[in-house]
Formats: sequence, structure tokens, C-alpha cells
Amino acid sequence: MFVATVFRIQTRFCQTLNLSRTLCLHKVNHKSMSDIKSVACTFIEENKKRLNDLSQDIWKTPELGFQEFHAHGVLTKFLEENGFDVTRKYKLDTAFRAVYGDGKPHIAVICEYDALPNIGHACGHNLIAEVGVATGIAIKEAMSTKNLKCGKLSVIGTPAEEGKCGKSYMIAAGVFDDVDVAMMAHPSQFTLSKPLMVAMTPVHITFTGKASHASSFPWDGVNALDAAVTCYNNISCMRQQMKPMWRAMGIIKKGGDVPNIIPNEAELEYYLSTPTDEELDILKEKLVGCIEGAATATGCKATYKFADHFYSALMSNNRMAKLFEYNASSIGVHIDNDPDVVLKYGGATDMGNVSRIVPSIHPKYYIGTKICNHNEGFTTASGDQAAQPYTLAISKALAMTALDIYTKPDVLKEIKEEFNDLKQ
Repeated sequence: MFVATVFRIQTRFCQTLNLSRTLCLHKVNHKSMSDIKSVACTFIEENKKRLNDLSQDIWKTPELGFQEFHAHGVLTKFLEENGFDVTRKYKLDTAFRAVYGDGKPHIAVICEYDALPNIGHACGHNLIAEVGVATGIAIKEAMSTKNLKCGKLSVIGTPAEEGKCGKSYMIAAGVFDDVDVAMMAHPSQFTLSKPLMVAMTPVHITFTGKASHASSFPWDGVNALDAAVTCYNNISCMRQQMKPMWRAMGIIKKGGDVPNIIPNEAELEYYLSTPTDEELDILKEKLVGCIEGAATATGCKATYKFADHFYSALMSNNRMAKLFEYNASSIGVHIDNDPDVVLKYGGATDMGNVSRIVPSIHPKYYIGTKICNHNEGFTTASGDQAAQPYTLAISKALAMTALDIYTKPDVLKEIKEEFNDLKQ
């Protein structure tokens, strides 16, 4: 009798578990899905003060790439307090991973939190961190409240997006090897589900000459600054033959010490960007010609190094983007459709690198300003309370998109089929 009773209990438990999985994977009707999404959205609203406080803390403590120790600390503490299994210093000293659930699919929600030199969070990474955390805790709340055993959720903290391509280090370390889809959102002047983001590589150029007294013995010198200026002008002349969306952005970082000493060393730094990875290789080759020509003309020695970690062009997943658009629209978010905005290329993001190995979306979203990123006006906007309603709304849209993927296996199949077709 006891054995039979235990058997019936075990059978009922397994049936209940299977029913939960069936609910998650096959039987989620429109009303059930609406209820699940409502839990996520409500939870974000209930935690909006805590989320804003987190964003403000990061905004008031700007840190450069690979030095984001304060942001790392407050984000991991917040996620741990919300029931995630947190691994600090995950592969990199200021990276982290916060996990909830197990199995497949495995969805990664991305946080960024590094600032820019001198102008703080002029790219709004404090808001990106807030979106990542808000999305993560909302998904977890919906899954736990509705007892959905749907898969694994990771909120992944990725340092050094600005100029150092931090996500490429994490890709090399295997962070995304078992991830099925990845998502994040970036503050902007517009709201776009599939922003056009370019491929980009930094290059550091050094010219070495020979110092001499510029007044008494100029003929004994070899002027490295002349080489740097010639190189700069060569690149500027090359722009006439560059394609419309190619960019060569540069500065002279070092040009000598005092005017009466012919500089024996000069340095330039450039960022090269193009719409595709393949075009970037062509532009790099052209730049090398400009460098070597300047060295030949001035008698200097040239050395140059392209970054080991470069930014790939973003490859947004159309199926995921459509799903995001549907969810965003359902809560009143307006997606820009002006062709001049939709077809305009933005900067580079190391989310582009992730998008080449995992189906991904990286929507941009309006935060109440038409000021562009990377200037002090956007720093102010990213810390303004006016940005909060937009940030919370976009977090809800991402959370709902993830819940659709968890509960609709056909959607995940379509996402992966599109991704595999584009990679071929």
C-alpha cells in the first residue's frame, strides 16, 4: 500500500512537472502569455525607484573600461539580492554573470557600464546597465511566479565597450558558447529595433626620426612630426576616394616636446569604420599605403598596429527584432520609421561581435533628447529623470521578448534558422 501510494505521488509530481513544461513549451495561450508578461512589466514598475537609484549610482561614479570596479560591485550586489546565482570577476576582473534557471534555451541579457574619458556617461551606459538588470529581474519574476521551467537566463556584465572591445575578450573566453540568443538596448536620440552599426578597428601609428637642434643643426634631424602630419594629410586626401559610409577618424597624440628640438617620435591614433567587416579589410590596406608613403617622404621609420580586438558590424536578427517591435508597440513605444533615421549608420558596438556567434538584437531607444551620444549634453541626458520612463518601457519590451522566446519553441527555431542562413 505504501509503495503504491509513493508511486502515485511520484507519478502525479512528474505529470505536474511535465504539465508545467508543456505549459511553457506548447500550451501558452494568448491569455496565459498576457498574464506572464504582465507579471514582468508590473515587477519593473514596482522596482523603478531601486532601478533608478542603481543607474544614478553608476552615472555619478563614471569608470573607464576594465576599471569599472564600483559598477561591478553595485550591479552584482543588486542581482544577488534578487535571487540570481552571481559569479563576480567572470573571466575578466570587472565582468560578471548572474544566472537563474537551467536548460535550454539559454538567453543572455547584456549590461554595459564603462564611461568615456573626461565626459563620463556620454554614451549612457548607466542606462544600459539599468535596462539589463531590469530586464533580467523581470524575466526571473515572471518565470518564478508562473512556475515556468523554460530554460536558463544569464545577465552578463561586459566591461570596456568603449574603444577596447571588451565583449571580444569574453567571446574568446567562451562566455557565449552555450547561449542561444542575446539581447541588450542602447540609449539614443531615436528608437530603432535594428540600428545599423559599423565595423571598426583602432590603429596606433608611430613615426621615429632623429632629434636635433631645430635652429643650429636642423639638417642633422629627421622630423617625426613632419611624417605624422604628412600621414594625416595623406589620409585626408584619400577620403575623396572612400565610399560614403567609410570613416577614418584620427588624432595626433604626440608631436614633440619643445619647438626648438626636431621631434624624434610622433604618434597618431585612428579609428577606421565601414558598414561591413569585409570593407574594413580594404580600408586598412589603403591606410597602410598612407602610412608607408609618409615614412618614405620624410625619411622616418613607421610602425603601426591594428587592434587585436576589432568591432564587427552588427547583424541584428530580424525575427527577434520583429518580436521586440510587437512587444514594444503593445506598451506604447513608438518605433521610428523615417528612412533617414532607419538607414543612417551609427557607431560601432562590440555587440556586433556577439551577433556574429549568437542570434542577437541591440535596439536603440529614445531617452527624451535629440542630442547625440559622446558629448557632454548626452552625459546630462543619461542622468536625467526624463530618461527613466523610456528606459523602463524598453526593459519591459525586452523582457516580454525573452518570455516569448522561452515559451514558443517555433519562434526560437525561426530565429536560429535565420541566423544560420545569414552566416552561410
